[in-house]
Parts: sequence; C-alpha cells; structure tokens
Amino acid sequence: MDMWIRKCIMCIIAREFGYAIGIICILLCEVFLLAQMALSDITALDFTHHIAGPYCTKLLADYGAEVIKVERPGTGDVARTLGPFPNDEPHPEKSGAFLHLNTNKRSITLDLDTEDGQRLARMLASRADVVVESFRPGTMDGFGLGFDTLSAANPALVMTSISNFGQTGPYRDWRGSELIFYGMGGELYSTGVMEKEPLKMGGAVGLYQAGAVAAYATLGAVLAARDGGAGQRVDVSLMETQAGSIDRRMSMLLAYQYNGEISGRAPLGATSGSGGYPSGTYPCADGYFQVTGGGGYFGRVREMLGNPQELSGDEWLTPEAQADDDMAGLFDAIFYPWLLDRTKYEIWEQAQRSRVLSGPLNTMEDLDRDPVFRERGAFAEIDHPEAGSLTYPGRPFVMGATPWAIRRPAPLLGQHTDEVLREAGVSADEIAALRERGAV
Repeated sequence: MDMWIRKCIMCIIAREFGYAIGIICILLCEVFLLAQMALSDITALDFTHHIAGPYCTKLLADYGAEVIKVERPGTGDVARTLGPFPNDEPHPEKSGAFLHLNTNKRSITLDLDTEDGQRLARMLASRADVVVESFRPGTMDGFGLGFDTLSAANPALVMTSISNFGQTGPYRDWRGSELIFYGMGGELYSTGVMEKEPLKMGGAVGLYQAGAVAAYATLGAVLAARDGGAGQRVDVSLMETQAGSIDRRMSMLLAYQYNGEISGRAPLGATSGSGGYPSGTYPCADGYFQVTGGGGYFGRVREMLGNPQELSGDEWLTPEAQADDDMAGLFDAIFYPWLLDRTKYEIWEQAQRSRVLSGPLNTMEDLDRDPVFRERGAFAEIDHPEAGSLTYPGRPFVMGATPWAIRRPAPLLGQHTDEVLREAGVSADEIAALRERGAV
C-alpha cells in the first residue's frame, strides 16, 4: 500500500477511533492485499484430463485462479486411475498423480453426451475467462462447445486446446503418447548410447512441459483479451512443444539448420564432454556423484582430493594431460578409491570447499529429505478427506507479494457440483432433476 494512502487512512481512523485502532486497521489492510493471489481475478472452466491439461490448470489454480474441473459422472478424470497410491491400494480418490495435478480446483460432473450437460457447460463457459480442453480435435465442436459457439456468447473468452499434434494438419487425429512425442520431437534420437538404440529418459517430462507451455500461452491470451476486448483460440500441440523445447532440441535444431549436423548419441563410457577428466557420473559409497572438473579446473580437483603426491606435478595441469588416456587411467586409480570411501554428501561438501562444479545424484528420498528445499517451502503438507495427510511437491516459483498457496486439496469426484451450479443460478430442485436424469 502506498505511503500516502497509509497516512490518509491512519489520520481518518485515528481521529475517529484512536491511534492504536488505526495501526490495527492498516495492518489488516496489508494482510488483505497480500492475500490477493496473482490470478485471483481469473475463472477457468477445465475440460482436461490425464497430465498435460491438468498441469496447465493446476498452475493457474495454485496461483489464485478459480478453476472448475468438469469430469465425467461415475468415472471422472483418467488420472484418478494413475499411481502411486498410498499403500499401493488403487482408489479413485487417492491417486498421487490426480491429487498433485488438481490442487485448488473444484470438481463438478457433467455428462457432455446429454443436452442438459452441454447446456450447463455453455452456461458456465459464458461466465468464465478461460476454457481449457484436451479432447481430440473436433470433440468440443461435437458437444456444441466449440470456440465459435462459446465465444459468440462470451466474446472475451480464451479457449486453450491441448492435443497431440494440434488442431489442424494431417497429423491432427493421430493418437500419441509421451514416448511418441519424445521421439517425434527430436530428443529421443540423441539420448542413450551410440552402440544401442535410442533410449527415452524416464517419466512424463514432455507432458508436464506441454502443460507449463499451455499455462503460459493461456495467460498471454488473457492479457491480450483484457487489453483488446476479444478472446482467442490457443492451439497447443504436445509434439510441437517438444520440437521447440530448450532441452537440447532447440540448439540441435539450429545446428542442423545452419550446417546440417545431426545430433547423435555418445559412445558407451563417454564423459559428459567437458574436454577432460574428471567429467561425468561416478559411483560413491552411497550412490552416484556428478563432477565436471576437467580442462582448466583440474587444479581444483587436485585440491578436493587433498593434493595427493601422485598428482602434484605441473604436467597434470597442462591441456595435453587432459587428453592423455594413460594419465587419465592413473588419475582414475586415485579418484575411484577416494569416491568409494565417501558418501555423496561428504564428497559434495569437499567439492564445494574446492569450488569444483559438482552435485549428488539424489534419489526421490534424498530430495524429499533435503533440509534446504524443506526450509524454502518446496514441499507442502496437504490433508485430503480420503487420502489423508501427504507431502506434495510445492510451488515451482516464489512470488513475494502474491504468494502461492494451497487453498483446498484436490476435489472428490463431483464434490462441488451443487455448489457451482447454485452459484450459476440453478435451483436446488433443478439440480435434483438433472441428477435424476443422469446429466450431472
């Protein structure tokens, strides 16, 4: 709050009620302003499922947007079937993936195959700033919920469509998967080792990345709509988010466009390419450790090892030494026993003192227990009515004035159907009739 506004309010309240009351009122105003989240003036209707779409709307919801998640009656989002589950017991309300991807959202059920369901969806869309959907192209049009239809009633509406290969073109109706997107986007060709077939990295990084891109694109379109008064359709292709990724793809695509170089896989046993040793991933007493200490930084590595007599000569500091296989072998004979006698955190502590670029290869358990991440609030404890109290990955970034917050856990299937419809003006009797007809 600006200083002059503080002074004006303080003077008025102090004159009427006393100085102490004035101070309290100012503090309450500050708390109220801080409580406003960055996206609290955005309402989004969420027709997404699985990972990419829900991650997009999660980012909106976690920073304040009101996100209404539309699910199929009886089954809901397919992510409800994805693990992990507490105690490995599958349950639609206890999926770790669903719980993480749907914090701060409200869930309603609508059968979009019915006229009632479609009518209610159009009504809700007319009140929203954003609609996000991840059906196959053309599906929303088949439901009577295409962009042209929705924007006719709500000209400022932003509609983000997330699909495998985009809304147009000969690929648009093809099915896809994380593996297919990773391969067609170019990166799979360069991961793995030269002697074997390409190997995909683990997890569903591509789907999460596409969700992040979709959230960014959606907010850009919302800003444009508020500036110019007209909404627009945002077309996000999962494959194209891979082809345009900064995760090596963009630089390698530029290399090919400029000089025809095709990225390849490194030979078996190759280091990370720093031009010397040590460089790469090495075993240690309790796991693995990453070091990039070759080239001109070898003196720091020598200090990290305690300046052993065997490495004391000036010849070890020459560029020629870093390219000498025999000297690399002599170094390894000292380095590996030193590593294997220490834990990764003991090595890291010594490496930091010697300013060696390095880090431990954390397991998920290591990351969960990291005291620095914990102190910074990188994790959140959330209590869910069915899954109980669990630790979740927290915010991806910190905003000082409009903080990230968990306002509610992921919703139960259809938990907020009556509440949302009542807010839209649907009577309790009509909601009961809709439920009787199977529309909600």
